[in-house]
Amino acid sequence: MRRTDAAGIPHGPDPVIDGVTLTRRYVRTNGIRLHLVEAGEGPQIVLLHGFPEFWYGWRRQIPFLVEAGYRVIVPDLRGYNRSDRPRGVGSYRLETIVEDVVGLLAAVGASPAVWVGHDWGGAVAWYGAMRHPEAVRRLVVLNSPHPVALGRMLRRSPTQLLRFTYAGFFQLPWLPEALLANRWLLRRVLRAGPAPDDEALTRYLEAFPDRASLSGPLNYYRAAVRRPPGAAVSITLPTLVVWGDRDPFLDARLTEGMGRGVEDLRIVHLPHAGHWLHQRNAGEVNRGIHEFLADDREEPSGQGELPPDAGPEPR
Repeated sequence: MRRTDAAGIPHGPDPVIDGVTLTRRYVRTNGIRLHLVEAGEGPQIVLLHGFPEFWYGWRRQIPFLVEAGYRVIVPDLRGYNRSDRPRGVGSYRLETIVEDVVGLLAAVGASPAVWVGHDWGGAVAWYGAMRHPEAVRRLVVLNSPHPVALGRMLRRSPTQLLRFTYAGFFQLPWLPEALLANRWLLRRVLRAGPAPDDEALTRYLEAFPDRASLSGPLNYYRAAVRRPPGAAVSITLPTLVVWGDRDPFLDARLTEGMGRGVEDLRIVHLPHAGHWLHQRNAGEVNRGIHEFLADDREEPSGQGELPPDAGPEPR
C-alpha cells in the first residue's frame, strides 16, 4: 500500500541519493504544510534552496553531510514542489519564509541548527540569523548577498542593476508564469541553471509542471519589491560565505564590506565558479562547509572525508 501523510497525500517512494535513503515528511508550520526530506544523525543542518529549485538542488551535499555525521533536513520552501502554495504576493514576504523555517525546525526537534542557504535560501538564512539567532547555530551562505551590501551595490552600480533585469520582469503579473510554463523555454532555463543533466532536468520539470507551480517562486521577487523586509541588524553568529565569482547575476564585489554587519565572518571566493556552485563545484563547497563546522563539534560520528567527485546522480 502506498504511504500517505496525515492529510492523505501520497508520499511516493523515499528517494535514495548515492546510497543514502531520505525520509519524506510533511510538517505543519506557520499555518501551512511544508514537505521535507531528511537523513542522518547528529548535529542538525537545514539546507535552504533558491530559485528555481527545490530540495533536490542539494543532492550533492546531502550524502556528504550525512557521512560526516550530521542530521540533514531539506525542505521545499513554501510555494515549491510538494509544499503548500498559498496565494497572494503577501504570502511570500521574507519574514514569513523565515518563520516557516523556525517553526519547521521546532516541529522536528532540530532547533538550533546550522542554516545553509543558496540564492533566496541564503536571504532566508541571513534574516533567520538576524531575527531568530536562538534557532541558528551557525550560518553558511552561498552566493546570496547580505541585505546591506545588496542595497549599497544597487545604489552605486548600474552594472548590478542590469544584472537584475530579470527580477524586474518578474514583477509583471501572469506574463512570467505564462512564458516559463512553455516547456521548451523552461527546459532551456533549467538546463542553463540548476539542471545541467538529463536526470536533474526530469526531476525539475516534475517539480514545475504548470503555471500554478511557478507563481509561488516568482512571488518571492514580487514580495521583496512590494513588501520589503525590515531593517538588517548585526549578526554575531559564526558565518561562512562561499562565493562563486563568475555569477552572472551577482557581482563578486557584493562580498565587500560584509564584515560591518557580521561580527564573525569568513569569506571564501571560488574564482572559477558561478551561481550554481553547490552543484557544479560541489567538492569545494562541501569541503568548505565541513572545515567551517569542524570546530563546532567535538567528534563527528562519520568519517567526513571529501569524496573524489560529487557522486553519481540520484537513483
